[in-house]
Amino acid sequence: MEATRIIAIRHGETAWNVDTRIQGQLDIPLNDTGQWQAARVAAALAAETVHAIYASDLQRADATARAIGQATGREVTSHTGLRERHFGVFEGRTFAEIEAAWPDEALAWRRRVPEWAPEGGESLQQLRERVEATAGELAARHAGGQIVLVAHGGVLDALYRIATRQDLQAPRTWQLGNAAINRLLWTPQGFSLVGWSDSQHLDQTSRDETHT
Repeated sequence: MEATRIIAIRHGETAWNVDTRIQGQLDIPLNDTGQWQAARVAAALAAETVHAIYASDLQRADATARAIGQATGREVTSHTGLRERHFGVFEGRTFAEIEAAWPDEALAWRRRVPEWAPEGGESLQQLRERVEATAGELAARHAGGQIVLVAHGGVLDALYRIATRQDLQAPRTWQLGNAAINRLLWTPQGFSLVGWSDSQHLDQTSRDETHT
């Protein structure tokens, strides 16, 4: 089976990203910056040959994906397997609020305990298994082609770790920027990394020119 090229994109910025408030699977829209980022990443991918676009059904990812779809002439297919990690009772809270209300749970979260999950939420291990299964299933549908996956920071982090064979508890040394372009390769043997966190299309010069 031929390899599938994957372009993985984190959604554009939201107001809750700015506030460091946990979104999880709550449905928060893009802010003005996020809409600009979605337009910029769409323009950056306009010349790419894209065979399919899949996105989390949460509106911040869906709106980003639809901008890419308009630029590449492809419809967007929603997939709940690309949703952000479910953070249970943490959702809607800031980091500081979580530290104050659940200090023991916050410690387990910071330590990236693989099997730990916030009440009503999902563990890192569960997230990794979901992301690997979903991305693998979608990539297998388009062997020899190229697909775009538009998702969330937690999903992108899991994909990076899967592709680079890094442990769930390994310290993060890579960026998960909103609307940056990340490239991976999938074969039946697994995922590999091609390029990560290309954000040239989001530099301040291009933003200034857009607003003149």
